[in-house]
Amino acid sequence: MPTTSTVLADLGPGAQLRAGRLPRRLSQLLAGLVLYGVSMAMMIRGALGLDPWDVFHYGLTGHLPLSFGAVVTIVSLVVLLAWIPLRQAPGVGTIANVLVIGVTSDVILSVLTRPSELWLRALLLVLGIVLNGLASAMYIGAQLGPGPRDGLMTGISRRSGLSIRLVRTVQELAVVGVGFALGGTVGLGTLLYALSIGPLVQRFLPRLVVRLVPPARLSDPALPTGSTPGSTSG
Repeated sequence: MPTTSTVLADLGPGAQLRAGRLPRRLSQLLAGLVLYGVSMAMMIRGALGLDPWDVFHYGLTGHLPLSFGAVVTIVSLVVLLAWIPLRQAPGVGTIANVLVIGVTSDVILSVLTRPSELWLRALLLVLGIVLNGLASAMYIGAQLGPGPRDGLMTGISRRSGLSIRLVRTVQELAVVGVGFALGGTVGLGTLLYALSIGPLVQRFLPRLVVRLVPPARLSDPALPTGSTPGSTSG
């Protein structure tokens, strides 16, 4: 598995497909998205707190006659609509994110039950967070477009001139607050996720960024040299 800098190529949807190593990148993208859905289900069954966006998703499930995965998919589509005024164009990875993660999480939730023992729930939570970091690095490293929520974050940053850090913080505080008000699960896992997901992605990403052929223009203004994006539900 090639090791590269964590600087990601700034490519439009068409250029992403012409940047080489497409079979490898598509397979890594799909594997990463499937594992992301698995990690979401693991954290839900741990029942010790969810990541910020999943607090919101889970809160909505208590008010809509829809499964968790269906809510994730619908919210992804709504977030994509917000890309229009930001003049963002979705890539293959963006569309795959919408289609794969929600379905996968529902499949895993249908076969994974909540353990009664606290230590097993804690284990599910920790393994789910680590898997989430790995899965995020896999689909980000495929360089086929950001997930809807990451694209919203970077789009707002570009258009407003505000830092990624500020936009990300405000965005996630907002979804946690609304999700908690709707009945979403906030707990120790929410804090653990917030503290660990950045370092986890930073750890995994250098080994998972696929080197593009031919070399692409690098310089995404939202991702300074040596930085890595944090992960949301894509």
